[in-house]
Amino acid sequence: MSNKYVEMGMRSPVNLTWEVSLACNLRCTTCLSSSGEPAHGELNTAEALNLVEQVHKAKVFQINFGGGEPFMRPDFEQILDACHERGIMTCISTNGTLIDAARVQRLSKTRLVAIQVSMDGATEETCDAIRGKGVYRRAIEALKLLAASKIPTSINTVLTKQNADEIPAMHTMAHELGVSLRVSRFRPSGRGADNWEDLRPTPAQLIAFSDWLANSGDVRTGDSFFSLTSQERQGLGLNLCGAAKLTCCVGPTGNMYPCAFLQTERFKAGSLREQTFQQIWDSSEIYDSFRSLRIHSCEECQRFDQCHGGCPAVAWHLKNDLNGGDPECLERCVTSIADANKAAA
Repeated sequence: MSNKYVEMGMRSPVNLTWEVSLACNLRCTTCLSSSGEPAHGELNTAEALNLVEQVHKAKVFQINFGGGEPFMRPDFEQILDACHERGIMTCISTNGTLIDAARVQRLSKTRLVAIQVSMDGATEETCDAIRGKGVYRRAIEALKLLAASKIPTSINTVLTKQNADEIPAMHTMAHELGVSLRVSRFRPSGRGADNWEDLRPTPAQLIAFSDWLANSGDVRTGDSFFSLTSQERQGLGLNLCGAAKLTCCVGPTGNMYPCAFLQTERFKAGSLREQTFQQIWDSSEIYDSFRSLRIHSCEECQRFDQCHGGCPAVAWHLKNDLNGGDPECLERCVTSIADANKAAA
């Protein structure tokens, strides 16, 4: 698919991120949405099932479910069933603590579901420091149950200063468990904003990760790290932001946003209680602004064709400027280290 076609936006998103609830039994320090208690006015079952039908009519290929913890929602499996009955692929992001043998057996009845279990370290100490005491062991138990089933399963880890050196070990652990590894980018959103300075990877760690990623073709990143993508990996995924072009986000109360990291009133594209999914996708001014977004300040960069200015969400959260370019792109990491070395000389 050409960048030109992607930049124009499609008639409907290829995939949708649906944060079905803010309810969560954990309080992870990297959480993009500060999850814990359910949001006031979350979509009820009838509204959720209506959204599934709308998404089906829009011909969305896949829904990525997150939260919060999706399995905290009592009707979540009913929502999943509605998706699968319509042939919609689903991917569930879960902390794994509510996965048991009976649930795995139920979910194994379809070939339309995949699950990623969040773990933030190859060691119990590292992981539990971010996710809570005992979570590492419970996540491992969930992964073993899932690996023994036919459900495609991955470990999802958010790259932080504390676990950056453990990513290769996590890759090995994933292979030993019989699952894959997905590494996501830490962004200053939600609870992650509160802990940004303590957890953000250093420029040297980001460069080291980029080098390692270049030789680890089976590790998935979604579009999290296109700003760090090396030439060797460029053909494996997007090299520009897909928000409002290939994907979008629905929040727990039915508000739509460009992506999960911009779930604020400033970036509200519309409400599903006031408009249909297709109407918002087609006519939202917010979505139009993302489809026409060009990071002109980055156009002269030698890596522009590889990242097109990086992640607008990070640029917004750190610089309050969508047009400012990603502060953590590979080129800026290199420059940051060079400047630090000059200052120390």
